[in-house]
Amino acid sequence: MAKLPILQYPHPKLAAKAEPVADFNDAIKTLVNDMAETMYEADGCGLAAPQVGILRRLCVVDVGDGLIE
Repeated sequence: MAKLPILQYPHPKLAAKAEPVADFNDAIKTLVNDMAETMYEADGCGLAAPQVGILRRLCVVDVGDGLIE
């Protein structure tokens, strides 16, 4: 897995329309794993594919394992 670059506003890809994911194939599985690794390295809780320059309607989210106190 590789850490992906996270785009910052006002990068034009962040305003572009993303395409739907029609087939959850090996390439998408690899992308999801790379995005999760990138999200955790950035100490984040969610990351969308356009934020890493991939114009697909895909995101990874960590909802945690307990209640917020």
